[in-house]
Formats: sequence, C-alpha cells, structure tokens
Amino acid sequence: MPADALTHLIRPAAGKPEGMLVLLHGRGADERDLYPLLDLLDPGRRLVGVTPRAPLHLPPGGAHWYAVHEIGYPDPTTFSETYAQASSWLDRLADETGVPPARTVLGGFSQGAVMTYALGLGAGRPRPAALVALSGFVPTVPGFELDLDGSHLPIAIGHGALDPVISVEWGRRAQRLFEEAGVEPLYRESLYMGHSIDPGFLEELPEWIDRVLS
Repeated sequence: MPADALTHLIRPAAGKPEGMLVLLHGRGADERDLYPLLDLLDPGRRLVGVTPRAPLHLPPGGAHWYAVHEIGYPDPTTFSETYAQASSWLDRLADETGVPPARTVLGGFSQGAVMTYALGLGAGRPRPAALVALSGFVPTVPGFELDLDGSHLPIAIGHGALDPVISVEWGRRAQRLFEEAGVEPLYRESLYMGHSIDPGFLEELPEWIDRVLS
C-alpha cells in the first residue's frame, strides 16, 4: 500500500457513477462511523460513496486527523502531515474511480469538517463540487492558506447551538467568512443540538446535493 494511502470503505453506485461523496469522520472514530450516512445523503445510489480512516492514532484512542491543543488551531505538525497525505489520497481516488473533483462532494463531522474545509479550499487544491461541514471550524494553521478568491463553491454548514466541544460561534464565523468572500452558504443552526449531527439537516441535504451536482 502506498505511503500516502488511507484505509477506506467504498459503497459502489447503483449504476454508472454520476459523482462521488466522500465523508470524513470525527476525532476518535473510524471509517465505519459515517458510512451509514452515504445511503441517507444519496438514497438513489447515484454516487460512489467513500469513507476514509484518519491516519493518526492518538490518545484517548481511535483515529485522528490532527492533534488537538486549541479549538480552531490544529497542531501544525500533525495537521500538515495529514493534509499532505489526504490530499494525495484524494487525488489518487479521483484517478482510480474516474470521478473528477468537480463531481465530488466532500463532507465531514467535527475534525472531519475541519479537514473538509482544508482539502476543499486549500490553496492549490482542485475544487470539489460542494462541501458539507458539520460541527467544525475553518482551520488556522501557520503555513496553511485558504483560497477563497473567485470561488462560488456550494457549502452547507450545520452546527448545534449547544455544542460544548466546538462552540457554535465557529460555525457562525465560517458563515461570515464565506459571505464576505461572496459565497452564500446553506447554514443551519440546530437550536437544541450539542456536538452531534442533526437528523433534520440530513433530511434536507440529499436534495441540496442533487441540486449542486445537476
């Protein structure tokens, strides 16, 4: 297995793929965590679905995308290494599946949402079809740059108003950042939700994904 490979699960499309849906799990989980969401977000199985496992194994256990010292500011060393590895993996996945980035929806929860922003908006990265960021934040890391210039990338943001892990203010900051860059994200703040995924928002997303890929 190549050094930059990530362990992952693939849910094939029902027929010839019309695109791809890649979901990145949160801290301490693995590739099985968000796998059930593939059928929820793409019930017609029009898309290839892929869920990778983060490459780091850190306390208190499970798989991690980067080390956490301060919310909003991923550890630079672990983030940079994972970002490079995940970038190479995504590029190779596009070649292997034949689905280009422009037909790929990239999404994630918590740490996976942070990596979704990074991999979808990092300077020099190919633009995906859309981003789905659930309970995360746009990362600030020395040496890492976002490229928002001229981007009208569809972005869906969901965050629990009572999130005790990653405050809802981070979701609001992301919304403001994209609005100031000329992007109007689909933003949903779930009034009574903590650090979890709102089932009501999941019901809204399949139609949104269909629309951005049409």
